[in-house]
Amino acid sequence: MKRLAALALLALPLPALAEDVTTYTLDNRMEVVVIEDHRAPLVVHMVWYKAGSADEKVGQSGVAHFLEHLMFKSTDTMASGEFSKVVAANGGSDNAFTTYDYTAYFQRIAADRLPLMMQMEADRMRHLNLTQEDVDTERQVILEERNQRTENNPGALAREQFRAAQYLNHRYGVPIIGWKHEMEQLSREDALDWYKLHYSPNDAILIVAGDVQPDQVKALAEQYYGVIPAEADLPVRERPSEPPQTAPRRMTYVDPRVSQPYLTRSYLAPERDPGAQKEAAALVYLAELLGGSPFTSVLGTKLQFDTQTAVYTGAGYDGNSLDATTFNLSVAPSTGVTLSAAETAMDAAIADFMASDIDPAQMERIRTQLRASEIYAKDDLQGLAQRYGEALTQSLTVKDVEDWPQILQEVTPEEIKAVAAKVLDINGSVTGWVVASQEDAK
Repeated sequence: MKRLAALALLALPLPALAEDVTTYTLDNRMEVVVIEDHRAPLVVHMVWYKAGSADEKVGQSGVAHFLEHLMFKSTDTMASGEFSKVVAANGGSDNAFTTYDYTAYFQRIAADRLPLMMQMEADRMRHLNLTQEDVDTERQVILEERNQRTENNPGALAREQFRAAQYLNHRYGVPIIGWKHEMEQLSREDALDWYKLHYSPNDAILIVAGDVQPDQVKALAEQYYGVIPAEADLPVRERPSEPPQTAPRRMTYVDPRVSQPYLTRSYLAPERDPGAQKEAAALVYLAELLGGSPFTSVLGTKLQFDTQTAVYTGAGYDGNSLDATTFNLSVAPSTGVTLSAAETAMDAAIADFMASDIDPAQMERIRTQLRASEIYAKDDLQGLAQRYGEALTQSLTVKDVEDWPQILQEVTPEEIKAVAAKVLDINGSVTGWVVASQEDAK
């Protein structure tokens, strides 16, 4: 009966991502999105700034993430650390995150506490008060974060090098947390300059999702955010473009801490663009077909089961990016199999895929999975808010977000093969081997 109920659910018309979405723009050009969901008396309040690490000045890598940490320090009216304490005291939770394209802050709390959240978030948008002691302390915290997550992780260090090789000119080649030698030099003035320029209402998007009414949110937004002046000198969001890649790039990363040799390959790939999301949707299918489930994907069945060449295979693609993103493959060879043999087997499997028809049953399986994920997404209030925030900070529109599920359902095998031929070009790739010693690099 449970299986029949699940099948019946998937047979229903594809639902909208949210019950109702309302948008408007304040007089200071701050964008506001309201996502109504009245099933529980909860609200997710998010402020997204259209400035991430890829917007940093050369020589100041890590300043976007640095300021994210500093935003939890004092303002003219709140003590350092008081923000999160007030959220917790009111039964909520809060956090923040920085990516290449945006920086976002959120609170998840009871709906009747929304005015308090807006009041506090608007306060730190306008009245951040950084002391030199706070800056010095937090810089050390972030350097230790880098030590723990990157310096002590050979895989993370390798990914930094491979990504820098993929993006020769674009700032996507610089780590979000920053290069260590530049992080060590970040100053109070660097952080404040970034804050004054980018933390303004006309560079921000307010997302409120949950048990709210659009008119209520609009009134509160005007009260707390609408009084903040727009930044008159906000620059046009322009980034250096990546030059055409005309030859494959290869790297071998050696670190004695590597316990399992593996290889990765990344290709430059198109992102989701306003009104042009079909290639990105086809790449979602391509990633699943090549390296999704080891029991059904091309690399999984051919390398892990048919020939036992590998103990792990995978493929990945994320189209949520303002500029060109990457399509990624990875293979960890079985004991006694060299990396060169594993790479040859991977290339042969891809060639076989390109020369063969795509199994209709595989296509239907992926469609069903994507359909189910869109249905279940309605139960994740914060996930819904994040979908809109990510999209709008990366140039997409509300309509693009609403159209995406149907675009995914309409992908054809011909579209997948066409985008595969375009993206899986060895001349646009970076292949990396990660090994414990040079003796393993064969």
